[in-house]
Amino acid sequence: MKSEEKKPPCFANLGKVFPLGSDGLRHTPSKCLECSYKTQCLRAATKSPDGAVLHKMVIDRNYQSGQIGFFKRWSQRKRLSSKKF
Repeated sequence: MKSEEKKPPCFANLGKVFPLGSDGLRHTPSKCLECSYKTQCLRAATKSPDGAVLHKMVIDRNYQSGQIGFFKRWSQRKRLSSKKF
């Protein structure tokens, strides 16, 4: 991608490019899958401050399902909260 190319207005907007579905999971809309910026956009969205919320949801979901224990959850959330976005 050339640096002078203009990115779409929805670029890295987590609510638009990876919205929460009615099933409680996040899904990428089909029009985003057709976009030439899709990978770059999703990476930027998950590294944004909104992406921190996404990561916390994943950690909490793993804890609730029993995949990780209390201390691992605490450690991961602490590391995430100290990360600068």
